[in-house]
Amino acid sequence: MNASTKADEIRPVRTAPPVEWSLRPAMSSDIETIVELRAIVMRPDLERLGRFDGHRVRQRLRDSFSPRYTSVVLADGAFAGCVTLRPAADGWWLEHFSLDTALHGRGLGSAVLRSLLRRTDADGSPVRLNVLQGSPARRLYERLGFTVVAEDPVDVFMLRQPGAR
Repeated sequence: MNASTKADEIRPVRTAPPVEWSLRPAMSSDIETIVELRAIVMRPDLERLGRFDGHRVRQRLRDSFSPRYTSVVLADGAFAGCVTLRPAADGWWLEHFSLDTALHGRGLGSAVLRSLLRRTDADGSPVRLNVLQGSPARRLYERLGFTVVAEDPVDVFMLRQPGAR
């Protein structure tokens, strides 16, 4: 291989500028914005699994939405997503974590989850979640210390012990 071939193979890495983010408590009035984001974000995985039903995906969130345990993710001051951290008898359930697809791959999901996990680690509680089979989000959860505890044809159930990674 000659030098010009090697130089042609080297491409600069383009990174987006960091995102300034914050969390605010969800309000009941946030529901439809969150429902629509969930439908957009989950559609590719649900279609791949042959399970997308636009009405069902929206209604499932409406039926389980709890502003008390849900936070809205703001990126650069604008709505960017949501996450629910619901108490359970044996720790916490992480649910409904969705971010605008334009922000995927910029570190926002990792930053938000690390912030939430510092809280659960402080009280010594494990965190559970489920993610769709084949979802790229599984890699994020594994990087942050979640391990697989069970699977079915649609979902992967994961657990993170306090202080993992």
